[in-house]
Amino acid sequence: MFTQLKNIDRAFQHIKRFSMVFLLACASVTSVVVYCCFSMMRESGSRVFILHNGKLLEAIATERKQNLPVELRDHISTFHRLFFTLDPDEKAISAGIAKSLYLADGSAKKAYDNLKESGYYNNLISANISQHIEVDSIQLDLNREPYSFRCYGTQKLVRSSSTVLRKLVTQGQVRVLETQTDNNPHGFLIQKWETLINADVNLKTVQP
Repeated sequence: MFTQLKNIDRAFQHIKRFSMVFLLACASVTSVVVYCCFSMMRESGSRVFILHNGKLLEAIATERKQNLPVELRDHISTFHRLFFTLDPDEKAISAGIAKSLYLADGSAKKAYDNLKESGYYNNLISANISQHIEVDSIQLDLNREPYSFRCYGTQKLVRSSSTVLRKLVTQGQVRVLETQTDNNPHGFLIQKWETLINADVNLKTVQP
């Protein structure tokens, strides 16, 4: 009888150990499954899809600080391209300047008003001069906000008889805004903007 009781007790211990091992295994599998699910959710949340020309393109969402220098340079470059790219057409000039003024504060509006009052845009139109700009480099100071910058570019003024190249150097600060809009997709604002150098560097005569 004692032998039977020992066998029953031994069997109960085996079942108890087996149950514990089984529960631990289930808990481990459940933990792994939950972890994998959360990892997949985080990964899917970082995927951004953009519809462009009827095609679905995938982009990766990252922290803004990682792309801050790239976004700042693009904002500064876009502003200069819109402000200094001018064709001999009053509506085209107004449209480009209007877009550029969304990206900067009153310092850019003041510069535009000064050029307009001096007859600069009228001279371009009357002489059929096209002006384009190539941004060569942009220096940024990311140590503190607002971020200071200095922009180096080359302007090209194309006439029917010649092409004039101008060296352009400007500086200012970039402030981060709380919102982003269609007119200002990066959500930055250029302030205290001024032109340091705007001088002819070369003259190319076009042969008739």
